[in-house]
Amino acid sequence: MKSAIDEDIQTLNENESAKDWAAELKAMEDKYLRLYAEFDNYKRRTNAERIELFKTANQEVLVSLLPVLDDFGRALKAMQTASEVAPVKEGVELVNNKLTAILTAKGLKVMESVGQVFDSEFHEAITNIPAPSEGMKGKIIDEVERGYFLNEKVIRFAKVVVGE
Repeated sequence: MKSAIDEDIQTLNENESAKDWAAELKAMEDKYLRLYAEFDNYKRRTNAERIELFKTANQEVLVSLLPVLDDFGRALKAMQTASEVAPVKEGVELVNNKLTAILTAKGLKVMESVGQVFDSEFHEAITNIPAPSEGMKGKIIDEVERGYFLNEKVIRFAKVVVGE
């Protein structure tokens, strides 16, 4: 008879242990679902922030260029009534200088190419022509289109004519 009681006690202990495990499993499942939902919300939020950043990334540059756009508008208006070319030319030069200063402040740098040795890391050869002197062989004779750096990174290769 003692063994039947022991078996009943053991069964009761196992049932209590199973209930404890079930409660712990339920708590863990709840915690997992909450963490999963929180992570899913985090991903959605960061994706929305990234999309917003892409939409407004150029805003600072564009705002800084608006005065140049205004100056060009004034220059075009002045050209319609100007009788002399010199003041218009001077105005366009001032607008160009203003634009260059703004772009330089944003990290843009002009690539110097003429007279330099051709380097495919920075230059795109449009054509080769006979070099005017022996020292100009393999060097850039003319620049068809300027190249530019943005903070030391090439953003446009210079299109050049190379001496051969």
